[in-house]
Amino acid sequence: MKKTKKETFRLGLFVVLGMIVFIAAIYFIGEQKNMFDKTFTISANFNNVNGLMQGNNVRYSGINVGTVKNINMINDSTINVELIINEKMVQHIKKDAIATIGSDGLVGNMIVNIIPGEGSAAHINQGDVIKTYTKIGTGEMLNTLNTTNENAALLTSKLLDIVNSINKGKGTLGMLIKDTLMANNVSLTLENLKLTSQEANRTMLHLNSLISEIDLDESVAGVLLNDTTEANKVRSIITNLETSSVEIQSVITNLNETITNIKDGEGTINYLSNDPDLVKQLDESIKNINEGTEKFNENMEALKHNFLTRGYFKKLEKEERKAAKDNN
Repeated sequence: MKKTKKETFRLGLFVVLGMIVFIAAIYFIGEQKNMFDKTFTISANFNNVNGLMQGNNVRYSGINVGTVKNINMINDSTINVELIINEKMVQHIKKDAIATIGSDGLVGNMIVNIIPGEGSAAHINQGDVIKTYTKIGTGEMLNTLNTTNENAALLTSKLLDIVNSINKGKGTLGMLIKDTLMANNVSLTLENLKLTSQEANRTMLHLNSLISEIDLDESVAGVLLNDTTEANKVRSIITNLETSSVEIQSVITNLNETITNIKDGEGTINYLSNDPDLVKQLDESIKNINEGTEKFNENMEALKHNFLTRGYFKKLEKEERKAAKDNN
């Protein structure tokens, strides 16, 4: 069937609109992927790309500046990511910039964020490899959060057990809470501590007043505190007293040993002090000696008056008087 002019017009209009939409889509996609701008390539090495794919955006300070070109596995711990950057950004990105992998929102596509460096490094060049920083991924965060929740649950369970034990009066804390007698004892102890503290404070005040009343110039304590000469004398006296005390102790020890030897030994003194028969004999001997002395004196007096020996004694008396006269 032959098409009418109206249908032909509609078909031509549809084709033209489709071409316009197609060209616009290509333009916007190309503009987004930097297909029509001059670009240069840099790269960054990561330990984990966290689901990053080719074509994902590259941002510098929050601005889209390029896309991910390639992702290559270098070894088991290093992944190289090639980035296509708009050439206009060369004057802004420097060699000390740092690349990180993040997400576009909470559940958006992964992107590469380039963070400006803090130094004054040179501008980046074609083929440069910039430093990287690996952030904690969402999965790792969820795992950590899960572990934290489990630990919190265990901690809550333990705390609940402790609270139940305290409510039942178990343990020291439970006794303090439930046992009124223990609470009264603690209260009494605290009151005693308070009184002790007050007494100690009063004692310190009294000591301070006594110290303030000491005359440091005239009193003995002041002289001892301030005069080094008197302090040395007192120190010397104390030293001498200590030495004398040691010597006296030594003498007392020797006397104790001597008395012990006299008491327990077999010497003359022990024999005289412990043998009563010997004492009696000594008394009798002394008595006999006294009697013999008296009789001897009587005999001598009798000889002085005897006519046979009277001349001899008179001669002795003359010699004694002469000797006394010569001495005078």
